[in-house]
Amino acid sequence: MPPSDRNPWSVRPDRNCVTGFAEIQARKLACSPVSLLATMAIMRFSLLLPSALAALLTLAAALPVSAQDPAPAAKAAADGFTPLFDGKTLTGWTNPYTFGKAEVVNGEIHLTAEKKFFLCTEKPYANFVFEGDVHLPEGKANSGFIFRGRVKPNSVTGYQAEVDGDIARMWSGGLYDEGLRMWFVSPKKGDAASEAAFKERSAEAFKRNDWNTYRITCDGHKIKIEVNGVTTTDITDDRDATGPIAIQHHGEKGATYRFRNLRIKELK
Repeated sequence: MPPSDRNPWSVRPDRNCVTGFAEIQARKLACSPVSLLATMAIMRFSLLLPSALAALLTLAAALPVSAQDPAPAAKAAADGFTPLFDGKTLTGWTNPYTFGKAEVVNGEIHLTAEKKFFLCTEKPYANFVFEGDVHLPEGKANSGFIFRGRVKPNSVTGYQAEVDGDIARMWSGGLYDEGLRMWFVSPKKGDAASEAAFKERSAEAFKRNDWNTYRITCDGHKIKIEVNGVTTTDITDDRDATGPIAIQHHGEKGATYRFRNLRIKELK
């Protein structure tokens, strides 16, 4: 049969397939160099796609948490305060004494000892607003927050915001000059008028056998102490201008002093 008389859609006897014109053209196209390059490109892209997706997921996971969703630390920093205690470790703190134990328990700093000692920040601070919570043990107890302290081996002295467990005296929030002038101003010990005035402004501030929040502001020569939002001390004094902050165990055997939420905002 002449080529011109053949049916373009005939079935070849040796193959169970259509050998029409359209199929022939498709086969030619599939075998062309352009088609081969396109096929190779698609295959290469398919192989690379999973790796690319994995890389993107890894990058997203590596982004700072604040870039995905503001973390509590980032939100807390918005008010200008920096944590002094991360709730997990004692990083940034030091014990200058050869005795006394400090440990982290359930997000708190616990101090135990048989003699008085202080746990101090490694960094000194000059002008600042400090905040911290303290919980005294039951029974006889006394503590304090040292600020602008003077630290030497086995010795810490300086300004101290009093934490008084004596429910009869009630001098919590007073300013005690540890190892130096003692009760020199707020109140002035032995001065009946000074002691009476202090009790009048501060007696209801401290809560025995509960958590108490202290706020200490030092700005130049101005010193202010607040206990649970009540201003207990507001004076001017030029004795010390800078130094570490410290928390105190008073030395009662078997007693545990607890601290939490320690943070600071430095002032310019």
